[in-house]
Amino acid sequence: MSRAISQSAFDTSLRRYGRSWGLWLLLLVAPIGARYMIPHGDGTGVVIAIGQHLPVMTSAFLGVSLGIVVSTLLLPIAWIYLRSNTTRRQPWQVEEVTAASRVAIALGRFGADAAVLLGVLAALTVAGWILGALIPLEGGFHAGEIALGLWLVAAPALLGIAALRILFDAMPATRGGFGDFLYFVTWMVSLIAPIGAADRAASFAANMYDFPGFVRPLQYGAPGGGTDFAIGGVEVLAGTVQLDVMAGLFSPGYIAARLAWAAIAVAIVVVAGLVYRPHRATQRQLAPGRLARWTSAGPPPAVAAVPVVPKRIAVPLLGLVVTEARLILAGRLNRLLALGALALAVLHPDFRHVASPAALLLIVFTFSAQAGRSEARGLLRLTATAPQSPMLRRVAFVIAGSVLALGFALPGLLHAAPSVVLTAFAVGSAAAVIAMALAMLSGSAFAGRALLCIVWYIYLSS
Repeated sequence: MSRAISQSAFDTSLRRYGRSWGLWLLLLVAPIGARYMIPHGDGTGVVIAIGQHLPVMTSAFLGVSLGIVVSTLLLPIAWIYLRSNTTRRQPWQVEEVTAASRVAIALGRFGADAAVLLGVLAALTVAGWILGALIPLEGGFHAGEIALGLWLVAAPALLGIAALRILFDAMPATRGGFGDFLYFVTWMVSLIAPIGAADRAASFAANMYDFPGFVRPLQYGAPGGGTDFAIGGVEVLAGTVQLDVMAGLFSPGYIAARLAWAAIAVAIVVVAGLVYRPHRATQRQLAPGRLARWTSAGPPPAVAAVPVVPKRIAVPLLGLVVTEARLILAGRLNRLLALGALALAVLHPDFRHVASPAALLLIVFTFSAQAGRSEARGLLRLTATAPQSPMLRRVAFVIAGSVLALGFALPGLLHAAPSVVLTAFAVGSAAAVIAMALAMLSGSAFAGRALLCIVWYIYLSS
């Protein structure tokens, strides 16, 4: 019985993926991005350096390079796709009143998610083979080494993301924005944790710290232990360094650790089925608690006893801008947080690293939430019948967001240089554009919120 349920969930999800145009865009990301993922001799591309020198390009290093970029930098794209694709809506009203095993359903959906992500990895493998045949490789072209390096590094990480998606969808608290934020924190921890075990001897226990799988292939076969390595946009010096990637892939405990991470992903899915909590139909409480009253938008205005015929507004765009600004900061809690951000900008001397990131974090969640609400598919069909077009409302949202960003940035002139304030305003205005553009494409707030969380972290760290 459980096997049939898993098979049904797998087949249904996979068919829905096949009908989604987003899947084909995801499949195109791999072969197109492969050209820019690998490091080049001039230091362009995503740089993977050992002691500020590029390793010699071999078949194994080409595969590992592609795998490292996937397991470190492209995981947020996979997360955005899993949480915003066509399978994000499930018939829980029917499923949750049946006797079907939640573990079986979770395993079936995980299998479909894993099949899609591993399909992307297969497309990337073919792209890596094409690149390996076109660019000069020391030691010649070896398709097996390219595939081995790519799949050992990237496949367990992709399975982990698919499992995390199933786990977060199982609990009410993580089905929304908090789950996206929690994933962002988890992703950052997964990038930082391997560095702490980089100086340990190769073993199964040491490799278990390395969820992305990049430490041992870069360290084990490098001269001098390879502890000085970097991934990303870093400066490199002239000359190359010999790196025995195959020795790192077959180092003690590495393959076992990668298989263990894949097994952990399956175990997480089983746990997700066991801890699954049903959805709750939203309904207004007759006696809301204090927190609900503080976070609500408040009661609607009283109906006028004598209806007043509204006059046509002289500047329609101005009215839309004011309305969008009010909706962005709807709710007492959002307004209190906005006042707190303004007070922090006035009182704290470090505007760039304290007040400005705090305001931008509020912008990330309020902008994406309002953009997602206004671009919901059902509501969009209704607003299309209004006198103002949906595009005019989108323009009004961007203007309102830019005005709010300017309001958060101006108090920074008390402590920071005008260039710092201008940068904060530019980032806030760009957040409005990104939130609306991604809401238009996805019909929800998730994609914009996930991408803007990454933008916020870059702004905080830069």
